[in-house]
Amino acid sequence: MEPFLRGQTAVITGGTQGIGWALTQALAAHGAQVYACGYSAGSLERAEAERINLPWGDRICLSRGDVTDPTQYVGWLEGVRDVNGRLDILIHNAAYVQWDDVLDMSIEQAQHTMRVGYDGLVTGVRTALPWMLAAGQGHIVAVGSITARILVRGSSAAYTATKAAIDAYTVTLQMELAHTPVRTTLVRLGTVAGTDFFKKHVQPQRTPRLNKYLPALTPPQVATAVLHAIDKKQAILTLPRYLGPLSLIYQMAPRFSRWLADQGWGAHPDYGRVNWKYERE
Repeated sequence: MEPFLRGQTAVITGGTQGIGWALTQALAAHGAQVYACGYSAGSLERAEAERINLPWGDRICLSRGDVTDPTQYVGWLEGVRDVNGRLDILIHNAAYVQWDDVLDMSIEQAQHTMRVGYDGLVTGVRTALPWMLAAGQGHIVAVGSITARILVRGSSAAYTATKAAIDAYTVTLQMELAHTPVRTTLVRLGTVAGTDFFKKHVQPQRTPRLNKYLPALTPPQVATAVLHAIDKKQAILTLPRYLGPLSLIYQMAPRFSRWLADQGWGAHPDYGRVNWKYERE
């Protein structure tokens, strides 16, 4: 079967590790020419070492990038478009994570969280959207979080605020683009195991106790679902799917939902110890 993204050009920020690296591989596996950037030199080196041995590795181009530097970021996007003559898919996955209480974070750290997550999205969309509209096609994907919809104890205020901004911006953008050929997908994610998010930044005890009774995702599962959402032009993708009903319960009864999230006994699962490998389904 012909890969459904053959001939298309995709760019992804935060695309060299975790969810982003799984998405990079999934896009290439389905035929796209993929340009992925990441800020961490270490993750970039690891991804490049893996890329060489991938069956679709020749369709992946990795580079170091900083979405908080508009000149660099816009220049990178323009370079991709100039080389390929098109830019069909933009995925904004870049994030800065400093998972601390308000008084344990500096003003600069809190603001940088927003600069990477929200400002980076705005820069990417404002740059790529006119090209997509002129071409009569295109798809924008914003990777958000269910923390924007369900606020419980243990979250980081800066991270939650950033994801809430991404959520509101993307939903509003969808309304603006409703009568155009450009589609937008907002991804609201719950717990995704096996990433640096839990290996380095978020301690298990800061996650809701209720999580231990609910299945977590892996990056390949997210990537598969996002590719399906692109194919079907799905506006909102909430994963795992049980978070949809839980979000509705939270909107109706936030105090009860926070109490429920704190229920449970025993040790928190260590999501950082999960190993994964992307394989095209």
